[in-house]
Order: sequence, then structure tokens, then C-alpha cells
Amino acid sequence: MMRKFYTLAALLAFSCSVPVALAAEGSVAISSPQEGAKFNPNTDIELVYDIALGDKGDHTHLYIDDKEILTLRNLKGSHALGTLPAGKHDICIKVVNKAHTPIGPQKCVNVTVG
Repeated sequence: MMRKFYTLAALLAFSCSVPVALAAEGSVAISSPQEGAKFNPNTDIELVYDIALGDKGDHTHLYIDDKEILTLRNLKGSHALGTLPAGKHDICIKVVNKAHTPIGPQKCVNVTVG
């Protein structure tokens, strides 16, 4: 009987600690634009995102085609990207530390204009 109790207690303790461990890593979600989206030229593109910095994250950077565009300080929201030139584009949000170094959590979507 005690063996079952200890097994149950260990399982309960482990299951309670898993979300905390995952949250500590941080996460980035981009809900718009969606992966593979296609836009007509002169269409304004809006980025909609949700970020969890995790224990080591300080803020996030927005990149378009591997070029840092700006710092995102809001963890959830939207940002108008405006229009992009014709072609394929990679839009990324990366969690960074105080030294502005990417620390792992990131999300990228590929879009096409034209």
C-alpha cells in the first residue's frame, strides 16, 4: 500500500514540475502572418505574436531576412510591418538576454510577396 502511495506522490510531484520547467525555457508564437502566407504587393503586413521570455530572456528582437529590425518589449501584441518588397521573406522573433544575444526560443515564418 505504501509503495503505491510513494509512486503516486512521485508522479504527482513530477507532473506539477513539468509546466514550470517548460515555462522557464520561454516560447515564441506568431499567429499572423501564417507560415507560407502570400501577399499582394503594396499589402500592409501585420505581425501578431505571443512571447514567454523564460528565466534567461530579457526582451525580443524582430528580424526580417536575417536583419534586425527592432526590439519588441511587449510580450503579446501586434506590430505593423508595412509592405515588403516582392519575393520570399523570413520573419523571425528571437528571445534575447540583456546583452542582446539570442538565447534559444524563437519563431520564424516564411512569407511571399508578389
